[in-house]
Amino acid sequence: MKHAKQVMAGMLGLMLSLSMTNPAAAASKAAETATPTASTERHLTNIKQLTFGRQNAEAYFSFSGDKLIFQSTNNWMKDTFAAAMHPADIPLGCYQMYVMDLGSEKIRMVSTGSGTTTCGYFFPGDRRVLYSSTHLRGPNCPPKPKREGGAYRWALDDYDLFSVRIDGLDPQRLTNTPGYDAEATVAPNGKTIIWTSMRDGDLDIYAMDLDGTHPRRLTQEIGYDGGAFFSPDSKRIVYRAQHPSNQEELDQYKSLLAQNLVEPGRLEIFIMNADGSNKQQVTSNGASNFSPYFHPDGHRVIFSSNVETRNEGGRPEFHLYLTNEDGSGLERVTVGGKFNSFPMFSPDGKHLVWVSDRNAKEPGEFNVFLADWVP
Repeated sequence: MKHAKQVMAGMLGLMLSLSMTNPAAAASKAAETATPTASTERHLTNIKQLTFGRQNAEAYFSFSGDKLIFQSTNNWMKDTFAAAMHPADIPLGCYQMYVMDLGSEKIRMVSTGSGTTTCGYFFPGDRRVLYSSTHLRGPNCPPKPKREGGAYRWALDDYDLFSVRIDGLDPQRLTNTPGYDAEATVAPNGKTIIWTSMRDGDLDIYAMDLDGTHPRRLTQEIGYDGGAFFSPDSKRIVYRAQHPSNQEELDQYKSLLAQNLVEPGRLEIFIMNADGSNKQQVTSNGASNFSPYFHPDGHRVIFSSNVETRNEGGRPEFHLYLTNEDGSGLERVTVGGKFNSFPMFSPDGKHLVWVSDRNAKEPGEFNVFLADWVP
């Protein structure tokens, strides 16, 4: 891929490797794909594209719902408008973090411009933001791992979590352990950060206070646990996981982990209490299920999956699905495009933001979209 882009933590790299196709064929292919219970995007109306060109991902609402934080390989200048930037403008080598005001659509960088960043989120009050970055390790994009045997491998780069003001100033480092610390989000009640870390030798989910103190481990199963988000009442957590099911898988997982690598081809969705208790599996389809987020009712989950196309030839499509917390009532939400992921409901539950390749001008292009949510 162009510009030596660093594959971001949280699975976008996997989706890029699986879903980059000819954009001109996307619409016709989508129309042919069967759906579990719907053939149109009945939950989405007034769909609006917010970014244009290259890769824009993981867009999440502020607590007030009037801003988004997202990562991009576009070089959005300070206080520029989304529609004013085009793919021909100066690109970035890897992801940097930006905040968009939804009223004016003005965008400004809040990260340092060095290294690569991932997984931005707002703090309560919307005066500060949280993100992961490798900039303390140097200004360059971390190298991408080589494929072996055709399997996609995701590098566990040396990220740390940082808090900065909404203007990008006053950086505060929240983690200071060797290895991977990323995939952080904040509870709706504004009291807790959850994130994924390798600090104890495995990829597990942890919780801590907003200032980085009192870290505690929430998952103990061998394997990858990450991409966690709180329920609307902050009492439960939904996340994705890949746990080895036999000795061969366990040996392979440990071998790759020792090289700071993971092969996240199969992921299932889980829910647990905010203290790590009462873990329950939501999906069990053997597909790549990821980027889960609670529906505003707190009892359903929206997520991205290739469940319908994982066994087809070529590259599978990823779409958004809605399911009950026990895995029943699966409903497909998106039809357009071949890649739809990273959904988040607005705090009032009236809007959905997500990332899609619909309207893409070239392979590998992903943009942020906003829609009104129809119950």
